[in-house]
Amino acid sequence: MSSTVLETERLLLRPPERRDIPFFAPLIGDFDVAKNLGTVPHPYAESDASTWISQLDERRAKGEAFQFGVTRKSDGAYMGGCGLHLDKGELELGYWYGKPYWKQGYATEAARRVLQFGFEELQVSDIWAGWFHDNPNSGHVLAKLGFVAKGFQKRSCLARGTDVGCNIVTLSRDAFVARRVA
Repeated sequence: MSSTVLETERLLLRPPERRDIPFFAPLIGDFDVAKNLGTVPHPYAESDASTWISQLDERRAKGEAFQFGVTRKSDGAYMGGCGLHLDKGELELGYWYGKPYWKQGYATEAARRVLQFGFEELQVSDIWAGWFHDNPNSGHVLAKLGFVAKGFQKRSCLARGTDVGCNIVTLSRDAFVARRVA
């Protein structure tokens, strides 16, 4: 599954590669993006991106991470990332987009396809996600996808250098399928 490529109407989702670093490093390096992610430092350098790609390749080979770079079909623009990774034995959905691509439906569109991959290809029964309390737009994306509240906890945020309140949400395969049929 290391070369898995997913498609939607507007998007192509493929494993990130070293050649993508000059395109995604400036986007994820923006503090307004990094502050909404747990494991992204700020500032974010191309060397951070290179290390992440190396780790991602290893995790993908072990079946522990399924991260996709999100590109627009119309012009190939690298817009962000969306994927699943194992955290304490459960799959977590995560995503990020550069500011020029916010509020255009890309996060929902890509996440829906990644969730389909998780439920159908990986055959998992539940997927969870978290969104920082001060990022309601992410909470809105997850609600549109059918995620429901599970709890609240403090989670580390490298870019902020502190723990941040995080809403934990979950989605079952049955609920995902029911929404697709309706």
